[in-house]
Amino acid sequence: MNLHGPSWLHRLAPRTLFARLMLIWMVGIALVLAVSFALFVGERERVGRSALFEGVAQEIATAADLLDSMSGPERERWLDEIGRRRLRLALRPPHEHLRPLAGEHPLRTALQAAMPQRSFDMYTHRRNERSHPMLLVLVHLADGTPLQIRLPDIPPAPPVIQRAPERLLAALAALVLGVGLLTWIAVRLATRPLSRMAEAARALGEDPGRAPMAVRGPTEVAQAAAAFNQMQQRISEHVTERTRILAAISHDLQTPITRLRLRAEMVEDEDLRTRIQSDLDAMQGLVKEGLAYARSLDERTAPQPIELGPLLQALAEDARDMGWMVRVPEDCSGRVIGNPPALRRALWNLIENGVKFGETVELTFACDAAHCEILVRDHGPGLPEAEFEKVFEPFYRTESSRNRETGGTGLGLAIARNLLRGQGGEVSLRNHPQGGLEACVQLPLR
Repeated sequence: MNLHGPSWLHRLAPRTLFARLMLIWMVGIALVLAVSFALFVGERERVGRSALFEGVAQEIATAADLLDSMSGPERERWLDEIGRRRLRLALRPPHEHLRPLAGEHPLRTALQAAMPQRSFDMYTHRRNERSHPMLLVLVHLADGTPLQIRLPDIPPAPPVIQRAPERLLAALAALVLGVGLLTWIAVRLATRPLSRMAEAARALGEDPGRAPMAVRGPTEVAQAAAAFNQMQQRISEHVTERTRILAAISHDLQTPITRLRLRAEMVEDEDLRTRIQSDLDAMQGLVKEGLAYARSLDERTAPQPIELGPLLQALAEDARDMGWMVRVPEDCSGRVIGNPPALRRALWNLIENGVKFGETVELTFACDAAHCEILVRDHGPGLPEAEFEKVFEPFYRTESSRNRETGGTGLGLAIARNLLRGQGGEVSLRNHPQGGLEACVQLPLR
């Protein structure tokens, strides 16, 4: 079996999101319990040692008090009885070869608390190299008689006793960090697929033809990704079918319109013939706009660099040839990435809309690190804010432009938005502070 790479880990990992979360929490709780148990055992050992030293100190203090109350012969008779439990008592001075106990010892602290009025010394004693070390405590009785107390040396474990609060705080901090890390991993595992799906849904709104999501992860996530991809495919098929139907209807209407135009020439009444021709012209314009709208939905070509300065200058020249007032700064320069014919058609629709309602149009643009913004401003009456998005809907015309001669077909702005979105751009409307309507076109630099 190949153990190189993450594939074998994926095979061993639980398949469902529920199982993965349960595994993480079970492992986490087991680790927390293990650390808690280790802390409990360590604290219990510390408390036990402290109680042991206090008990030994109390026994030594009690033995010294009893011997103080006895005479010399009585002390010799009761000496073995008093120390029979775990102490070995002797009434003689220490040997010269004994070494004083260096440093602090828990028994010294316990003896100072048990008999604060008595003086004592502590020594270490080993009979030979292989024997267990012994502690020797020398206590001076009230009459000056030295009392030796021998007992086994108990390891004091000073780090546990001396730094117990700091160690406890460090352990608690480690527990908090461990639980926090496990929580972060669990939440991340649960929410990362949701974040991926949210990003895919946002990208689908901007580009219905985007690549499908990768079907991977736990069973629930893989099923959700597959369902999302199926929904995306159906949406794409629905939009394609709707666009194909619209294009077919618009294309097929041109033939009967042409026949009607020929037959209208045979009408002898000139006034009636003129009105029929006007209606046919309106129908012809609607058909052409319908075809243009259908093509704008499917406009997907490879992006390329576009010099904005020459493009805007060319649009202004074409507009002036038609008698329109369109102004462009002379020293404008900038480059974006997009589809030149689609961008030209979108900007032309915005210019035409501005001239229709505001007569004079001004074109300006500015670029930052990621986008270029082209502003198409007219000097007309503007629009209510409630209409800013509605005018981009197909065949929607404002109440002030219901006349076909002034309002058009209601497809110009919808076509412009489709063409711009097809190349990663966007267009929105706002009222200029000094009057008129301003269309803001944002295009990516890359």
